[in-house]
Amino acid sequence: MNLQWSRRGEDLYLYLSGELDEHSVSDVRARADRLIDENAGLSRAVFNLAGLKFMDSTGIGFLIGRYKRLKRYGMGMYLAHPEAGADKILALSGLYSIMPKIQE
Repeated sequence: MNLQWSRRGEDLYLYLSGELDEHSVSDVRARADRLIDENAGLSRAVFNLAGLKFMDSTGIGFLIGRYKRLKRYGMGMYLAHPEAGADKILALSGLYSIMPKIQE
């Protein structure tokens, strides 16, 4: 699991690639939380999922946890470019209702 990031104006972009599962989540969770804390006060965080090849229920938990952390800072969370399998999981789980899918 790899996490890259960038900041554009008032937006924090997090780029996930690889597999988001129980074996990789702890490291990426810690890195994402640190980035969120360091960039508190921005308007939103966009999680780009284009490079995510696999995600199971652990990935859903990861996204919900980051959503809650961002909400404490008053920041919105958005998902961009999910791969077809992840898109189906996210749609069926209802996560798009709290973290909308955007085209960027």
